Amino acid sequence: MTENIAIQVDHLSKMYKLYDKPTDRFKEAMGIKKKKYYKEHYALRDVSMDVKQGECVGIIGTNGSGKSTILKIITGTLSPTSGTVTVNGRISALLELGAGFNMEYTGIENIYLNGTMMGFSREEIDQRLEGILQFADIGDFVHQPVKTYSSGMFVRLAFAVAINIDPEILIVDEALSVGDVFFQAKCYHKFEEFKRMGKTILFVSHDLGSVAKYCDRVILLNQGVKTAEGNPKEIIDIYKQILVGKNGEVPEQQTAEEEKPKEIPDILKQDFEGSWKSHIKLNPDLLDYGEKYAEIIDFCLRDESGDITTSIVKNTYFQICMKVRFHRMIQDPIFAFTIKDLQGTEVTGTNTMYENISCGPVNEGEEKTVVFTQKMNLQGRSYLLSLGCVGFSDNRFTVYHRLYDCCDINVISDKNTVGFYDMDSKVQIQ
Repeated sequence: MTENIAIQVDHLSKMYKLYDKPTDRFKEAMGIKKKKYYKEHYALRDVSMDVKQGECVGIIGTNGSGKSTILKIITGTLSPTSGTVTVNGRISALLELGAGFNMEYTGIENIYLNGTMMGFSREEIDQRLEGILQFADIGDFVHQPVKTYSSGMFVRLAFAVAINIDPEILIVDEALSVGDVFFQAKCYHKFEEFKRMGKTILFVSHDLGSVAKYCDRVILLNQGVKTAEGNPKEIIDIYKQILVGKNGEVPEQQTAEEEKPKEIPDILKQDFEGSWKSHIKLNPDLLDYGEKYAEIIDFCLRDESGDITTSIVKNTYFQICMKVRFHRMIQDPIFAFTIKDLQGTEVTGTNTMYENISCGPVNEGEEKTVVFTQKMNLQGRSYLLSLGCVGFSDNRFTVYHRLYDCCDINVISDKNTVGFYDMDSKVQIQ
């Protein structure tokens, strides 16, 4: 390992044993039969990479591609099945929420706990304490047990500790997604400061705009295998092709004149295991209210291929689907969705009344499936989706059921313009 290499990963693999039944695990442990009771699942397969000192390297890939697994192995919280990892420098890692924190301890106690685990004396932590508290900005909550924290306060404290213990290598895995936009801005400013100081950053994120802006080099993982490595723009383009075309099949390009909505497979003719919403990450703090004369029992987002996902590639068509069950007879219900930014500003949305679509009367016990199909013209960033079913009952406006901020929408783009909406401008210079 040369002196200018901060992290060296050599032929790294991680295999998990998947058992059909708990008894199979017991049988194997007891050696009852010389038989393999498990299926092999490789989260990583023969991955090699180098991260130079002072580099900001991004790792991207679809869910389940092995991004978090490789970070856990690098930080030592997970052991590889084969291969080696060599680290040259002191690592500070911000992985999933809760890593390295004792939920029963106060924020202050966890600061000293983490500092001690990093090898600092109490006096050294004392010197850094003011900077940690100032960056976290959670007030008197720092004296309360962290189990009482919101996810936002938790990540503020965790990130403040991670970046204020003077690491030589900073590893971040999607943790900033739970912070508000102002905190995210402060964190990215710290990234830039770290880069100017010549520190090494290994960065995993679905926010391709941030990856393109801050990373010197990007590594693409797909199904546990390193698929590509190079400059951010080229690798992001390959990633978009994987997302849109699935398995690397790139869809045919259309001219502006002939462009038309892609026909997405009928959701009612597709088999999905469990409910639609079980395939996406839901907001645990969603606001659910209404008279419940009608109830939104299921919902999801779908990409051009018909797959359920919360990541939509910019300039592609997607669907917002919801299934509504009626608990009383309703005359012409109105179905709606709204997309907001992380600050709560309504960015766009529509409903069946605006679209001049009438449902007509719906009887008690009936279910309706509503599908909104549209092109994603929003800028690459995260948004929040809200759904609703409303109408007029006894000549007054009535909210039957609303789900506020039920899930996020991650718009994937390597090219953004100003504001929320891209007008797809064409530029000529003569």
